[in-house]
Amino acid sequence: MTEQLSLQQLENRNEFIQRHIGPDEAEQQHMLATLGLTTLDELIEQTVPGNILLKDPINVGESQTEVDVLSKLKALAKQNQMFTSYIGMGYYNTHVPNVILRNVLENPGWYTAYTPYQPEIAQGRLRSLLTYQQMIIDLTGMEMANASMLDEGTAAAEAMALAKRVSKNKKCDTFFIADDVHPQTIDLVKTRAEMFGFEIVIEAAENVVNYNVFGALFQYPNTTGAVSDISELIADVQSKKGIACVASDLLALTLLKSPGELGADVALGSAQRFGVPMGYGGPHAAFFATKDKYKRSLPGRIIGVSVDSRGNEALRMALQTREQHIRREKANSNICTAQVLLANMAVFYAIYHGPEGLKKIAQRINRLTDILAKGIQSQSEKSGVSLANDTWFDTITLNVGSQKDAIIARGLAAEINFRTDLENQLSIAIDETITAQDIAKLFDVILGADHGLIIDSLDADIATQGSQSIPADLQRTSAYLTNEVFNTHHSETEMLRYLKSLEAKDLALNHSMISLGSCTMKLNATAEMIPVTWPEFANLHPFTPVEQAQGYQGMISELSDWLINITGYDALSMQPNSGAQGEYAGLIAIQKYHQSRGDHHRNICLIPSSAHGTNPASAQMAGMKVVVTKCDANGNVDMDDLREKAEQVSENLSCIMITYPSTHGVYEETIRDICDLIHEHGGQVYMDGANMNAQVGVTSPGFIGSDVSHLNLHKTFCIPHGGGGPGMGPIGVKSHLAPFLPNHPVINIAGTGADNGSVSAAPWGSAAILPISYTYVALMGSEGLRKATQVAILSANYMAKRLADDFPILYRGRNSKVAHECIIDLRPLKEASGITEMDVAKRLMDYGFHAPTMSFPVAGTLMVEPTESEPLVEIDRFIDAMLAIRAEITKVEKGEWTVEDNPLHNAPHTMADLVDANWNRAYSRELAVFPSAAAASNKFWPTVNRIDDVYGDRNLICSCPTTESYSE
Repeated sequence: MTEQLSLQQLENRNEFIQRHIGPDEAEQQHMLATLGLTTLDELIEQTVPGNILLKDPINVGESQTEVDVLSKLKALAKQNQMFTSYIGMGYYNTHVPNVILRNVLENPGWYTAYTPYQPEIAQGRLRSLLTYQQMIIDLTGMEMANASMLDEGTAAAEAMALAKRVSKNKKCDTFFIADDVHPQTIDLVKTRAEMFGFEIVIEAAENVVNYNVFGALFQYPNTTGAVSDISELIADVQSKKGIACVASDLLALTLLKSPGELGADVALGSAQRFGVPMGYGGPHAAFFATKDKYKRSLPGRIIGVSVDSRGNEALRMALQTREQHIRREKANSNICTAQVLLANMAVFYAIYHGPEGLKKIAQRINRLTDILAKGIQSQSEKSGVSLANDTWFDTITLNVGSQKDAIIARGLAAEINFRTDLENQLSIAIDETITAQDIAKLFDVILGADHGLIIDSLDADIATQGSQSIPADLQRTSAYLTNEVFNTHHSETEMLRYLKSLEAKDLALNHSMISLGSCTMKLNATAEMIPVTWPEFANLHPFTPVEQAQGYQGMISELSDWLINITGYDALSMQPNSGAQGEYAGLIAIQKYHQSRGDHHRNICLIPSSAHGTNPASAQMAGMKVVVTKCDANGNVDMDDLREKAEQVSENLSCIMITYPSTHGVYEETIRDICDLIHEHGGQVYMDGANMNAQVGVTSPGFIGSDVSHLNLHKTFCIPHGGGGPGMGPIGVKSHLAPFLPNHPVINIAGTGADNGSVSAAPWGSAAILPISYTYVALMGSEGLRKATQVAILSANYMAKRLADDFPILYRGRNSKVAHECIIDLRPLKEASGITEMDVAKRLMDYGFHAPTMSFPVAGTLMVEPTESEPLVEIDRFIDAMLAIRAEITKVEKGEWTVEDNPLHNAPHTMADLVDANWNRAYSRELAVFPSAAAASNKFWPTVNRIDDVYGDRNLICSCPTTESYSE
């Protein structure tokens, strides 16, 4: 007789846990048996130090079903009031072309890819980013652009830092900000300047002539909408050897003379309105462009053109030697995350519309603004409402005097939000979603229902008289977006095929495991991604009145409570929109805490030599001096060296930055001792959250003794990497640091100091991606989160065990166990055979895999992290590939293949190799491209052969080659 199950058994509440965790129960038992163990708890007891194991389980509730969680999130979303936003200030509603929405933003082929450090299997993404750079170069009139920044405010802060680096006015520490720059930008730059010790002057733009400065920041058009010729102000700054930075608007620049034409040294801003939803603040791609002579000081990532081993054009990230993972505290910036997914969306928007399409969108917006301005102007005597600016692109500011509150109230009744932070004034910003009917409604709200204005009549008058809103000498006459890519794909059929052609060149998680140590490339479940594009989450302006965003506030509050419980901290800030920004915000909190106690002299940060490059770079940005401490032969912090250095700097010790489990992939036994030692010397403990995937439910940074951590939500909490961004890096803190968390100049954040500066342009960072982590935690519950950590540790130990006979595992912890990742030491093999870690990384592409993290934290190694999401069959497939590669290395060792002529040295192999009529290598074409049965049955083809990095840096090209260059 068939067994009868109960209703509760049939409902199976833990179904999602089984879907998120790759190995099923039987596979887990097989893996445990391989390790000589019987239970996951036994594994944890053998791996994690007993004195840091949580005594009480985390409490985020029971696992919920996908249906229940999405229903709850939909109910929260409906609490967000969808008013028409005229707030502007760098954020605009936009029409996301559906072909881009469906095929990029909602497509795991685009959102689950990793940063293109292995360029041969990232040519699609690199192509679109190169095109993005070309778009920025064209519209800004500059010579060089990077591949995006975190947000406009951060880009402005980076512009100030660049200005200080390259300005010839070396003895000057003063930076000028025009008072008509967006307030959130001013605040963020002030925060950065305070940490650097710069003096900030904020006055009317024209007053810059009165100051000796190393740099200046202007807004064009300015925050209230006015369009002014700032070329003479730029020239004045430059005459004093300062650097002139201009924040601008890409859509405006289709009609306005470019910053480059005005003489600017740096142009920056947000690409959000190019088809990226506002998302209550992000994620959005900011742009950053400058003159060619400053390219080696440019922050962030730059995509460059190089060649592969066959001499064919190939793309790669250029000039990486200047960045934080190489230069550490001497780096240009601590930024480790770009906004790749959003930069791609922005450039695809430009490609889809083309230069003429973009210009028409801009002209329509400008015409609607003209109509609004003309109507208000015609009624100003009667209404008492007048224009504050006589030039504009899309934004006008009104002098409303005592009528301000009444107009705001009428607006709210009509479900309209104005910009209201200006004294006796209101601002109205028009975007591409606004219609003539919306303008008529604005007239009703501002002037009253009996205003007598007719849209068609106003439009006809403007058509006859001409628009004066953009001064004639500032109207753009130069061409832009002339490259054929911007003039080809305007039908949906063409665009669809173009997007697919690029996607096919990129390896992402929808192809195979990406086993990157320290980067936690695990499942980004479809259910977690669905709410991101719901209009109630996607289309809210970040400066919407809080009472209209109760759904967001409720979701953020509940997620914050969960993360506080998981981390063992007392408070949390959601503002940092990357892990590096989280580090920066946490270090600022530490510094402000010391200063509040009169300890202004505490400015030294101890950092182990194994630390991620962002750690020392962030410490430098926070105004600290870095002292590096040694690691011992087992990869642990050298306690004797740490004690000695802590004693030496005791009086000035600010903090230590430490990663746990360590960057070497082990649970250090002395972590509690380290925390106690730093506290004894008056310092604070910053625990890097990069490896939180090995802590959740098992231990926690707060329980261990740390004071502050950032959380990489794009790692542990399932926000996808997006090909190199977006990221999210909220920070958890103990109660004594809570008063020093970031605030915001436009929307006050409860629970922190009123005067605290901001670290991101929006109050809650990239809020639109928080539903992903919310859904993940709710679906997993307390039990599932703990099990995910256990299985991540199991998978890493299983992999280490199976590989250990062929590849040395560099570091191990207690009972010879590793944490959630392990380091494979290739240095002995390199010495014996001449095969390098690069050769192994590229050969893995032929087997259908993205390489593990290469040469970090130890040169000549690969750091592997399988995560809990990969099923046993995929883990075994990767192990089998590594063992096959080891056998290939053996043939080189034995002299069967030479160091120059073997499938590793020549990897990766492409279709060009398969059809090469002159193939004369020592191994077959079949072995080259189909090295295993798995690769033969489901081949992912690299589209270029190995790329020449040195050629790319020596012949730096960071814009789209023309058609003619191909024939040359």
